Amino acid sequence: MLPIRLRWLWKVVLPIAVVLMIGGISFLYILGIDPRLQVNATLIMIFAGVVLASGALLAVLAMQVQRPLAELEEKIARMRDGDLTVSVSFADRGDEIGALGRDFNEMVRQIRQGREEIQRLHRTQMSRAEHFATLGEVATGLAHEVRNPLAGIAGFINVLGTELPDDSQLKAVIGDVEHEIQQINRILSDLLETARPKPPSIRPADLNHTVEHAVALARQQVLSKPIEISFIRTEGLPLVDHDPDQIHQVLLNLLLNSIQAIERSGNVRVEVQAHGGDSVDVVISDNGRGIPPEALPNIFRPFFTTKGKKGTGLGLSLAKRIVEQHGGSIGAESEPGQGTRFTVNLPLHSAPAPPAAAPK
Repeated sequence: MLPIRLRWLWKVVLPIAVVLMIGGISFLYILGIDPRLQVNATLIMIFAGVVLASGALLAVLAMQVQRPLAELEEKIARMRDGDLTVSVSFADRGDEIGALGRDFNEMVRQIRQGREEIQRLHRTQMSRAEHFATLGEVATGLAHEVRNPLAGIAGFINVLGTELPDDSQLKAVIGDVEHEIQQINRILSDLLETARPKPPSIRPADLNHTVEHAVALARQQVLSKPIEISFIRTEGLPLVDHDPDQIHQVLLNLLLNSIQAIERSGNVRVEVQAHGGDSVDVVISDNGRGIPPEALPNIFRPFFTTKGKKGTGLGLSLAKRIVEQHGGSIGAESEPGQGTRFTVNLPLHSAPAPPAAAPK
């Protein structure tokens, strides 16, 4: 329990004690007793009564007001640290203090529901982003695989059309085939425009803040687990050119992977490290189960996962694409049973990597 601080109590009790003392002395004057000339048992009794009344008032206020306020202060501190399971015990009182407790408990419940909804929406957004990124890769590959033979077919049809006599009935068929080839090309172009991932909106921003935001959200996932997430910032770090939303998405994905790799208790360490004024690393390390050596070279490939049915195999491939669009790199080191270390390297000043040209 927090130590009782009586400063405000004394502000209440002392004026009352002074009033009682003045009233007692005035009462002596009314009785014709001059307290300056005679200190008798009556004066002592009045002083003792004032002390007892003040003490009783002090005790009542401490029990009825100070303890609920101390409990409320403690629960607010726990909320500030991310614990949204708190509630105060005095909410069943029938006075104003009880009403305050009920309002506090209801506020915490609404905040907890809001956080759960935000987490659900975030997971949905992550899933959509991963699927769209994969769709973009599939669409690019599809366009390449289809357009190359399609170009060969179009060339063959063109040559065949020039070889046919002008009065041949196949001339009309050749024209229809060329029209359908053009239609297929248009469909492929529309598919690429729809599935192409959104380019990053790179601008100078506080990378420490971006990382800290991702860490704060990851900590919400381990409130009920014996997992500690520590964050070490680099003080004096200049603004780093990056898209805060996309880099936040990358870091949160890596943090969630680290959390899932810890089966019981453990810790995750996140550190921002500057390098010679031209680049900066964000290092995320854990003491989880690690990644098998044979799987490590493949973890950034789409659809490759070490999580079985629990994983989609898209998160790390999407993270790699985002980091490379920032002109950076991402790598992983791991030892089974010891943990994994991911390093995201970003240039301090960078223009986004040019998007790959659509196959023609």
